[in-house]
Amino acid sequence: MPLPKQDAAFLSTNWTEGVLLKRDVFSTVERGRFRTTSGEADAVLRRLDQVPWWSHLVARHLFERERKALTLARDLGVGPRLLWSGRSALLRDFIDGVALHLARPHGDLSYFRSAKAALRKLHRAGICHNDLAKEQNWLRGSDGNAYLTDFQLAACFKRRSRLFRIAAYEDLRHLLKHKRTYAPDALTPRERRVLERKSVIARIWLMTGKKVYQAITRGLFSFTDREGGGRRLVNDAPVLVARIRENPAVRDAAIVAFADRRSGVGLYAFVEADLPGLEARLRSALAAAGEPKPPEHIQVVARLPRGAAGKVRTEILQLIAMNQIDLIEPLITSPADREFLRGILESRKNLRDRFNFESTDRALPT
Repeated sequence: MPLPKQDAAFLSTNWTEGVLLKRDVFSTVERGRFRTTSGEADAVLRRLDQVPWWSHLVARHLFERERKALTLARDLGVGPRLLWSGRSALLRDFIDGVALHLARPHGDLSYFRSAKAALRKLHRAGICHNDLAKEQNWLRGSDGNAYLTDFQLAACFKRRSRLFRIAAYEDLRHLLKHKRTYAPDALTPRERRVLERKSVIARIWLMTGKKVYQAITRGLFSFTDREGGGRRLVNDAPVLVARIRENPAVRDAAIVAFADRRSGVGLYAFVEADLPGLEARLRSALAAAGEPKPPEHIQVVARLPRGAAGKVRTEILQLIAMNQIDLIEPLITSPADREFLRGILESRKNLRDRFNFESTDRALPT
């Protein structure tokens, strides 16, 4: 369904297409530049014109919920500001930061203090987010503070009703679950009690509604959202990694997902090896093996980025695959990593969906 003429005319004049961030049956989300009276600014566009007809009513409902919540939260400073909204598209400003599952703020107590303060501001404005179990809906800004995004399931309340209090409690409980993951020693006795006690609605949802929701989204809509990777990351990636590792020249491999304008979700394989021409051999072997479909991109690197414990830093690989190069800088921990990553970036494969953001050229300064 094409964009309404008024929306299309506005965007053609004021929007410069950039990197595709996500595309599913409910919307298309991309990062680009929005032309304002004071110049161009990084922004994020959500649009409904590529939504299939059978999910359009649900997509429209989610779109309206987000627009209402962003309008109400415009000046709170805890999430993206609504810059413009039309009938089937809206623009929000871009928050310079990365999602929680990429930032991984282990032991960062100031982050969780700011997260709690952000949630308090949101609730005081009568807004409950309702989707904070997902780590990708929490951002760690370049200033170190917490921000919320993706308000499609948000609910706005005019008074602090019992339903509001329950929804606000669940928002808090989900925040504390993330704190338990990244800063468990900092949990207070009261916070531990909140974690142990789900609301009645949450318990009923887990026993009944969640099963129906999963049956509809994963069955009817074929929608799986593990870190935005969809079914290919959940089902196909482990099989492909195992096949790649069967090659004796391969020391290790990792696969991450990225939004693809043609297929919806693409896979990007990073392979640790030294053998010249290995990429072509791997692609041929994976194609010959049949299903699942080989990754869209295979990049052979001298070594994969790893943390102190030796675990592959997929959060960095994820940003490379998505061409969010300017967001890598805060994740670099040493000069050696900086120089090593420069080589990977210069040889990256996903160049079709590339956009030269102003900060990209200085993403990895010396």
